[in-house]
Amino acid sequence: MKKIILTGDRPTGKLHVGHYVGSLRERVRLQNEGGFDKIYIMIADAQALTDNAENPQKVRDNIIEVALDYLACGLDPEKSTIFIQSMIPELTELTFYYMNLVTVARAQRNPTVKTEIKMRNFETNIPVGFLAYPISQAADITAFKATTVPVGEDQKPMLEQCREIVHKFNSIYGETLVEPNILLPKNSACLRLPGIDGKAKMSKSLGNCIYLSDEQDVVKKKIMSMFTDPNHLRIEDPGETENNPVFIYLDAFSKDEHFAEFLPEYKNLDELKAHYQRGGLGDVKVKKFLNNVMQAELEPIRQRRKEWEAKKPEVYEFLRQGSIAAKEVAAQTLHDVRNAMKINYFENI
Repeated sequence: MKKIILTGDRPTGKLHVGHYVGSLRERVRLQNEGGFDKIYIMIADAQALTDNAENPQKVRDNIIEVALDYLACGLDPEKSTIFIQSMIPELTELTFYYMNLVTVARAQRNPTVKTEIKMRNFETNIPVGFLAYPISQAADITAFKATTVPVGEDQKPMLEQCREIVHKFNSIYGETLVEPNILLPKNSACLRLPGIDGKAKMSKSLGNCIYLSDEQDVVKKKIMSMFTDPNHLRIEDPGETENNPVFIYLDAFSKDEHFAEFLPEYKNLDELKAHYQRGGLGDVKVKKFLNNVMQAELEPIRQRRKEWEAKKPEVYEFLRQGSIAAKEVAAQTLHDVRNAMKINYFENI
């Protein structure tokens, strides 16, 4: 069996550092290691419309922003197929068939969907398309026979539901679909990066993000305003590093070489944490170090993004060619699905 990756993002805004450590950085690593036969990266505009149906221009405008972020981070159209979801109509048909395999109760139980519904204040006014979001995602994954899906922790329930759909389809119609495996970041701090306001999730809609495209001064301002341990009021006070956003970011981004360059009085993050925990280390000093670490990581991304911004016609051509290639693959999977379901009425006549 071929080793295939499918992953992607909703174009509802520019991508932030939570996307980067949660999945993007891993995608680039996997792409460059060459251990997979195919890598598909989807800009999920159809999924974005499930809660932006009245503002399609927002989705349209952000397709290019997400594509620029991809290229800036190092995704390469020569090595990965980058495409736009709505350009693949086969995905919609697969979603329609899979809906018959999922109960409304099961869709409502999905923890990610429940959280997102609460966050958007949908309550009883849930768009059907939004409730069917995990089913649509299953169509995306199975259309490309993905064996591996690198995502952040919040997508784990989605993958579980996809595997349920695959299992049920194959048990009814015969072995047709491939059951995917989730690939989570190895660093636990990267599983779900909190917002700079200390809230559990960094989210565009909550406005608590550091964007990959943010300029140097904006990043610094956001870092210096970050929440820390609320009980660490004086420098001499002992401080908590667990559930402290500044230290969670350091867990996700810092390397030992950063200490040699920016904070040589400490060998590594463990020494810095120990000092903070026993007292005598101020939040401002830690935030200044985090700023240096983040700027070192983000500066090459910012520069590459600016280079690609000057070549937008090329970016759109990558997306067009990627969408054509993706459509061919999805069409073959849909053909296999229709055969398995015995709805290929006019074949072999």
